[in-house]
Amino acid sequence: MRATAWLYLLYLLTPIILLFIGSFGEAWTNTLFPSGFTLDWYHQVWTDSSFIRAFKTSIWVTFLTCVAGALLALPFCYAVHIKMSRRGKVASRLLIMLPIAVPELVLGFGFILVFSSDTLPWLGNSWLLVMGHIVITLPYLVYNILTDLEKSSLFRLDQVTRSLGGNTLHSFFDVYLPLVSQSLLTGLITVAAISIGEFQLSNLIAGFMSRTYPVVLLQAFYGAAGFACAATVILLLLAILFALLSTSRQLLTSSSKPPEPVS
Repeated sequence: MRATAWLYLLYLLTPIILLFIGSFGEAWTNTLFPSGFTLDWYHQVWTDSSFIRAFKTSIWVTFLTCVAGALLALPFCYAVHIKMSRRGKVASRLLIMLPIAVPELVLGFGFILVFSSDTLPWLGNSWLLVMGHIVITLPYLVYNILTDLEKSSLFRLDQVTRSLGGNTLHSFFDVYLPLVSQSLLTGLITVAAISIGEFQLSNLIAGFMSRTYPVVLLQAFYGAAGFACAATVILLLLAILFALLSTSRQLLTSSSKPPEPVS
């Protein structure tokens, strides 16, 4: 088992290591490792206007996806946990997980069919790109919050709040939000990691001026190998950063129980 685990890690890390090495190589043609050493590829990525615009677009889309996801997930999870029956909760989970079950290619073609019509001519709009990222990432955020709510005493605290004269707003802001603050943050980090590296749907629905970093990155591989490696390493570092943040938050959350508000 230990040897299998090490082989699996080696299988995962080898392409990343080769990309990292290739980003500093002067030339890389039909050899296992590149020749020479240079930092020019990172300088070219940093000064390339298309990559700078795509990087800003990815950050902006990721930010809006996180904000919109939080605004949608928080009231949805509260209503599911407090208002719905057990069967309703199961049905809601199945419904919200559908975008994960459906391939992104199918979602992309659906977006093209709907939003390239005369009625909704939004294909290529940056806001449609944000909507697509929300569809893909919202299930992860909702699942993370609902899973933590099942271990909490929100239903009992909600009843206590109402018995003391509180209403739904009091329960939502004074009880519910403090309980899910840690799971919300962990979920948003996961959403950011997925959004920053999303390619398939973005490649299908993004316009020329709203292309994200992974979409522009595809074109780099048709040029210099070192340039493509440097651009890929930047994206990998962002994804790894978000993954580490998400993992650290999950470890902290599992090691310490979040404090419940005093009723």
